[in-house]
Amino acid sequence: MLPGVDVLLSDSAHLIAGRRLGLITNQTGLDAAGISTIDRLARWPAARLVALFAPEHGIRGSARPGESLADSADVADSVDTDTGLPIYSLYGARRAPTPDQLETLDVLVVDVQDVGARTFTYISTAILAMRAAASAHRRVVVLDRPNPIGCAMAGPVLDPALASFIGMLPVPLRHGMTIGELARFANAELAIGADVVVIPVAGWRCEWFDATGLPWVRPSPNLPDLESVAWYPGTVLFEAINLSVGRGTDAPFRQVGAPWMDAARLAALLAQRGIRADTVTFTPHQPGDGKYDGVPLRGLRLAPLGRRRGDPVRAALQLLAAIRAVHPDSIRLDERGLARRLGVPLAEASDGGGEIASFRRRVGPYLLYR
Repeated sequence: MLPGVDVLLSDSAHLIAGRRLGLITNQTGLDAAGISTIDRLARWPAARLVALFAPEHGIRGSARPGESLADSADVADSVDTDTGLPIYSLYGARRAPTPDQLETLDVLVVDVQDVGARTFTYISTAILAMRAAASAHRRVVVLDRPNPIGCAMAGPVLDPALASFIGMLPVPLRHGMTIGELARFANAELAIGADVVVIPVAGWRCEWFDATGLPWVRPSPNLPDLESVAWYPGTVLFEAINLSVGRGTDAPFRQVGAPWMDAARLAALLAQRGIRADTVTFTPHQPGDGKYDGVPLRGLRLAPLGRRRGDPVRAALQLLAAIRAVHPDSIRLDERGLARRLGVPLAEASDGGGEIASFRRRVGPYLLYR
């Protein structure tokens, strides 16, 4: 199995030959041998890499979620020490390459690892870059990577009225697509009109990431392993609630907790609904969301998600319903924030079965792997 960067340099190098390249990437941009795309393109003699662009979390993926350009040097413009190339941040006051930056390029290359959830911001960065590239008449080459949790879809499709940087596309919360497929769909659905070429993954047919043989690198500071990624499309909803999602612990997005939680009672309720969770205690340390820093919490750690039938969105909504029933006076919801993550107001959320079937038909022309 080969990610897009390997396919580009082995089979499609004519797309970049003799061109000046800009590269949107971070620590997830690796070839099959674990060599960074930055190094591969910088050393490629037939093209010239002239600029790097960093999404949320910075070029090395170390900045905390939501940190702005002014908050952290990790996401400020800087220089890559290995290549001497400028690094322009696309997370802060500037969210897309500027016309002056694009003037120095012929092709904008995108190589970042999506995680299969609409709320993950790397595709938003790619969409804004595609718009800027279309205006500047620059080609965009997307080096595709596997969706780490396969091609299953779940959850509501985003209502465009709720579009934001944590959700620009009308796709399900667990969208079941790769970043290349998302880019193809966005280019048409949002009428961007960019010259977009997707270099597909060779040999991938919707396997989970641990079956690919490719090197795993955490795509963001709070998604350290595949199990956190698997639950993220569901537990990301709890970011809009006065619960810890396990940031600053050893199991982010795999556990939730609060000082007031009756974890044993909730675990029993979930068991009746076929959802396994263990009672735990944990203490967040310097969590990026600022919730309960240094406070011992009672909580639930979710069992590994079933790969054939597991639905993290449905499970999270059932957990939320149970918490509201058991703790109606303690739970606090940011209803707007929750709707932006869910894709629809909470009162309108359903299992999404019919909506998912309709979406599959709609998105079919843009899919590459099934």
